[in-house]
Amino acid sequence: SDSLRSDNPANRSAAVSRSRRLGRAFFARHSSVVAPDLLGKILVVGSCRGRITEVEAYGGTDDAASHAARGQTPRNSVMFGPAGVLYVYFTYGMHHCANVVTGPVGDAQAVLLRGVEPLEGLDEMRSRRPKARSDHDLANGPGKLCAAFDIDLRHSGLDLTKADIGIYADGGAPASIVVTPRVGISKAADLPWRWLATG
Repeated sequence: SDSLRSDNPANRSAAVSRSRRLGRAFFARHSSVVAPDLLGKILVVGSCRGRITEVEAYGGTDDAASHAARGQTPRNSVMFGPAGVLYVYFTYGMHHCANVVTGPVGDAQAVLLRGVEPLEGLDEMRSRRPKARSDHDLANGPGKLCAAFDIDLRHSGLDLTKADIGIYADGGAPASIVVTPRVGISKAADLPWRWLATG
């Protein structure tokens, strides 16, 4: 909402003072539990901030749709590390996607960040996404999100509990949440592991 946007310096300082960075314990739970809890939290990358509005959970080697389904590889090794680490991959030769590693070490669970409502740094986001039709369109998809926030493979493996990139709680919560099956996959597509904030 407009009251939460940081165009007003007073809003910005108030939001920063209320925020607390999410710690390891928050992420060290099953991805299907962490994912809906991430809705309404604040993604901070440099001077850009946004409220998380859409997420998808992925299990480990027991989830046929997960990058970890066939075991550990150089590409997905970050997923097998500690919870709270950022896992970024490149897909379709053009898009980066950002995931938060969850669960116990070695279990390779993750939550895909699918959408964010921009709150701060909109001029930077607009310059990175010049084809966006509106501010709502800046980061309302996993590839758009990474482009708007300038997240790419160089960030994979960063610890969100202490790196420049972080996720914060500021007391905000979605008015309501919609649950659907995951999208854009062909395996295990029936699991209701996609959550969207509304209102």
